Amino acid sequence: MGAGSGLGTAAGGSLLLCAALLAAGCALGLRLGRGRGAADRAALAWLCYDALVHGALEGSFVYLSFMGNIADSDSFIASLWKEYGKADARWVNFDPTIVSVEILTVVLDGSLALVLMYAIVTEKYYRHFVQIALCVCELYGGWMTFSPEWLMGSPNLNTNNRLYFWVYLAFFNSVWVLVPGLLLWQSWVELKKMYRKGTSLGKKFQ
Repeated sequence: MGAGSGLGTAAGGSLLLCAALLAAGCALGLRLGRGRGAADRAALAWLCYDALVHGALEGSFVYLSFMGNIADSDSFIASLWKEYGKADARWVNFDPTIVSVEILTVVLDGSLALVLMYAIVTEKYYRHFVQIALCVCELYGGWMTFSPEWLMGSPNLNTNNRLYFWVYLAFFNSVWVLVPGLLLWQSWVELKKMYRKGTSLGKKFQ
């Protein structure tokens, strides 16, 4: 009974924090995107959430990993990572691959998300260059997080528990594949439009 209650509390805390970050990201993104199209408002909402996750959650993971070990920490953030560690044990103990990917994610992806928000709001010419770079980094981070584990037979992944597999592993990680994929498609479409527009203008002046 007590163990089940503890599990529910830990899982509930993790999901509530993710929901709070999502709500904050959406609110800030929609505020920044006032007067812009629906696609840009949605992109800004995602980018704000993305930056918050990279900075608050993953940044704290990197910090705690270098200060010692997630498993030995009693902080609130550490308890959330311990909960996720029930789905993927590599996040509880110091795993060089995970920590290396997370350093790149926090520093590079977090910075690119902020630059991209600025580029969208101020309509900078380099918007889609940054958007493509960020999406590729996000997809690369996901691949390097899981491909080494898959090649070894997934010894650290808990695929027997529905919550841990379908929510923690499948849902949360697939979001960082789906949204970057959609943003890459948007950049492809917009760059194609710009190319066609430039080509048609060039022909008029020939």
